[in-house]
Amino acid sequence: MKNIIVLVSGGGTNLQALIDAEKSGIIKNGKITCVISSNPGAYALERAKNNGIETAVIRRKDYDKFSAYDKALTELIKSKNADLVVLAGFMTILGHEVISAFENRIINIHPALIPSFCGEGFYGLRVHEAALEKGVKLSGATAHFVNEICDGGPIIIQKAVEVRDGDTPEILQKRIMEQAEWKILPEAVSLFCQDKIKVINNKAVISE
Repeated sequence: MKNIIVLVSGGGTNLQALIDAEKSGIIKNGKITCVISSNPGAYALERAKNNGIETAVIRRKDYDKFSAYDKALTELIKSKNADLVVLAGFMTILGHEVISAFENRIINIHPALIPSFCGEGFYGLRVHEAALEKGVKLSGATAHFVNEICDGGPIIIQKAVEVRDGDTPEILQKRIMEQAEWKILPEAVSLFCQDKIKVINNKAVISE
């Protein structure tokens, strides 16, 4: 059974999807053992507590230098015996130390079909605003491993979602969450926990 550590900053809807997936058996051979927040007021911490999951808080502003924060976050995650780290709306940049310590063991969910609408500055509603401005007919979500290039790690799963006439960024965001993010993130976590993902030449290869 693999230990899953989830990093959060806000409401924790993706965390809830993971908790529900674990309870229903969608996530196989994995257990969420700790939720770490960058924000002490994040509702995601309440979701964790309501489900008997240990929590911790680490704030970037409590460290003078980014390198000190990076080291502290790395040590905190290691102290929780993490097999897998999942970013579920974690709004603080990860540094070299944590990324290298958990190479191909950090999974993020991005609310677009990478390589579209991704990279620095593309987060939250900005992603959906850009998609609507471009007039795309399909958007979606991508579960991927994290490397030192923003949204540049190996893609694990993608799921397309229809963009409809009259969509606002908020409406599109909700549809992508419900139809894509909350489905493929638990699926990617389960594949990892079952040792079904190999990274070859920066590509994630999934075995049956």
